[in-house]
Amino acid sequence: MPPRACCASSTDAVIEVVGLGKRYRALLPGRRPVDALVDVSLSLAPGEVVGLAGPNGAGKSTLLSLLLGFLHPTAGTVTVGGRTPRAYVERHGVGYLPELVLLPPRWTVAGALARIAALGGLGDDEARARAAEALAAVGLEEKARAPVRQLSKGMLQRLGLGLALVGDRDLLVLDEPTHGLDPVWTQRFRGLVAGLRRPGRLLLVASHNLDELERIADRVIILGQGRVQRVVSGRADATGRGTWRLALGNDVADVASFLPGATLVAGRPREYRVPGDAAELNRGLAALIGAGGLVVAFEPEESALERAFRDAVGGGA
Repeated sequence: MPPRACCASSTDAVIEVVGLGKRYRALLPGRRPVDALVDVSLSLAPGEVVGLAGPNGAGKSTLLSLLLGFLHPTAGTVTVGGRTPRAYVERHGVGYLPELVLLPPRWTVAGALARIAALGGLGDDEARARAAEALAAVGLEEKARAPVRQLSKGMLQRLGLGLALVGDRDLLVLDEPTHGLDPVWTQRFRGLVAGLRRPGRLLLVASHNLDELERIADRVIILGQGRVQRVVSGRADATGRGTWRLALGNDVADVASFLPGATLVAGRPREYRVPGDAAELNRGLAALIGAGGLVVAFEPEESALERAFRDAVGGGA
């Protein structure tokens, strides 16, 4: 969707979270209450794309519910644009994609977008115009008149994205946005996020897809056991020590003499696991290529964000 004029600074979607906690009371006698979030503090600014990651049960859904005003905290404070979350939503609106998109099955695709735009306070003409823009943004023009019940899982997810975009809000919260998308639309989602960036907009994306978060986010909040375990750059550099995959196009005797610690991957001729840091790996690769080795692929075995996630939460999913 084409960017519109940025709103006044008073509507900036600055999220401030201080000592936030949420405890759920036990439903059965004798059971202990559950602390879903404990002492969470964050500051999120306009212009950012922020990722939210964590294993199941880490508190991601509870945090999003608190930020959107669906729940009240049992400890600490959360403000959006200097207001309580509910007050901010009621005054300025939020573009929200829930993890599960549920719509009346008889609604048409275009009708659903127009209805949500109208519910956001737009007049009929502007609601239809915004609906058309959102329809194009998620590639559903040919399904405009189709009822929701006829959509595939991936198309329904794209419609959910369109519903989050149709209001052109300064705060966008997307929960598992690539869930159900095919590889083509997973790639297109990256371009969509790039187009949504603007100085006054905050985009918060919760996902289990660490590869996608690393591609699109400025930083990623890693939750574990209800606490912020780490905040890492989404575009973290890969210069630190790690393990890499090397694929060769020809046979090279004693690869480990060039790259100490290199071991052949079982069942994959000419493919090696290579430990090391960027400096020593560059020296070893230069020597290997100088000796006639043909390198066809060289990539980290896991991304910087994947390493940070594993270190923070122990590899839980």
